[in-house]
Amino acid sequence: MSRSDAIGLAYLVTIIAFILALRFLSSPTTAPLGNRIGALGMAIAIGATFAQAGLHNYWSILIVMLVSAPIGAYAARAVKMTAMPQMVALFNGVGGGAAALVALSDFHQVAPEPGRIKADVGISIMLSALIGSVSFAGSLVAFGKLQELISGRPIVYPGQKLVNGALLTALLVLAIVVLAGQQRQTLVIALLCGALLFGVLFVLPIGGADMPVVISLLNAFTGLAAAATGFVLHNNVLIVSGMLVGASGTLLTMLMGRAMNRSLANVLFGAFGQVVAGTAGAAAGVDGASVRSATAEDVAVMLAYAKKVVVVPGYGLAVAQAQHDVRTLADLLEQRGVEVTYAIHPVAGRMPGHMNVLLAEANVPYPQLKEMDEANPEFPRTDVALVIGANDVVNPDARSNAGSPIYGMPILNVDESKQVVVLKRSMNPGFAGIDNPLFLNPRTVMLFGDAKDSVEKLIGSVKNV
Repeated sequence: MSRSDAIGLAYLVTIIAFILALRFLSSPTTAPLGNRIGALGMAIAIGATFAQAGLHNYWSILIVMLVSAPIGAYAARAVKMTAMPQMVALFNGVGGGAAALVALSDFHQVAPEPGRIKADVGISIMLSALIGSVSFAGSLVAFGKLQELISGRPIVYPGQKLVNGALLTALLVLAIVVLAGQQRQTLVIALLCGALLFGVLFVLPIGGADMPVVISLLNAFTGLAAAATGFVLHNNVLIVSGMLVGASGTLLTMLMGRAMNRSLANVLFGAFGQVVAGTAGAAAGVDGASVRSATAEDVAVMLAYAKKVVVVPGYGLAVAQAQHDVRTLADLLEQRGVEVTYAIHPVAGRMPGHMNVLLAEANVPYPQLKEMDEANPEFPRTDVALVIGANDVVNPDARSNAGSPIYGMPILNVDESKQVVVLKRSMNPGFAGIDNPLFLNPRTVMLFGDAKDSVEKLIGSVKNV
């Protein structure tokens, strides 16, 4: 077998490994195996690449790998679960940035003089540069919003859509000019800079509530940029893996939008999450209803004597890192004969599957995790719904208030439970920027405080019941 045949076979094995990895990642029970298969496929691809004939600068590549690999490994292991969305956004942005830099390098190699670049190669380079730069800059803004380095609320200004549209049009025109024959590196650099600016302006007006959708979309962008780079380099692994990422990211984006009953255009251009009501509106309803607070001892009695308890996790649980304490509380209740399950909303948290990953870290049995369609029919026979740090995904206005920004969004129907307990720091609105009438429901009580501290108090109180 020749070297080229062996490399081709290795790349084929890599492609199969990536496809199998994606298949196994579809379930939390098989996800660890999927990760290992994907890592094995990447290792094979790296080895095959080093075996390529004509490859130079081995030591430069190895030095970069020896420096960067430990940094990535340490960052992945040291990151807290609360910061996992930021990590995903950051790593995704790095992939997009790498694709853009490779596009610039490819242009430098194949177009040393004007008129030397072929149309198919030029189109691939332009797409890789444009999409990769948008993904890189947009992912950095998403990281900043999730890390609270910049406001999680939509940042808008008059004429923003017009400015973004004009900038995108200018970038497309510039790419066409380069393809038409003005193949100068300065124009490509200008395209990269303009795409970086567009990536920033593209994500700034999107609120924190839509970050799961944005992360999925930017992930798809990075995959498409990598695939375009693969066409330039004639690398089948890049083409297939990039298209896998692009297709899965696009599908996930569509599913996320459907879970919120909103179009992609509304997510990207609707500035969803601007505060539309003051927090004072949550303190008392128009019919005189008011918030009822409770102590940990009161809630512990409710939980201990319930037959069925449904835990509804939200981002507040992640921020407080209370997942292990919630598991301990659930174990105590189960010892008393209480049926405990977890209701998971598709967009709870700040990235797709955030709550699933969080609870898996606490070794919560997977069969206890119920997706929204499976959980909602159970609420009418639920004695206590324990809402921990969730807000918008349990807001009844999504069903009943046609004037609400979230009207029509599928929610977890916790208000149909016999009793609802909401663990929350304060009465501040969620990322959607609106008040929640669930807090005024006569069957709802509020347990204010940090989620971890509140759950720890519940654990102690349940033991004393």
